[in-house]
Amino acid sequence: METFGDKIRVARERDSLILRQVAAELDIDQAIISKFERGERKPTREQVLKFAKFYKIDEDELIVAWLSDKVTYEIGDENLACKALKVAEEKIKYVQKSKA
Repeated sequence: METFGDKIRVARERDSLILRQVAAELDIDQAIISKFERGERKPTREQVLKFAKFYKIDEDELIVAWLSDKVTYEIGDENLACKALKVAEEKIKYVQKSKA
């Protein structure tokens, strides 16, 4: 299962780019991009969208990878994580339905 970091690393390698080139184009420090690729740091939503545009990756695909990484990082070590996610899914559906 690919993480956000995996996706941007694969895209960079696919395009035969080095970190310095990506950093210059996106105005993000290359050390930070390296940490994103290794999963040691989490980007902002704005940065995710920059990567999607730069690498021509579907925005929704990259945002889903980013969000799933955030959730996994936050609750992945909890014994009841899967159960909590099922409840959270129902709550999200309810909130989105009531906003419509």
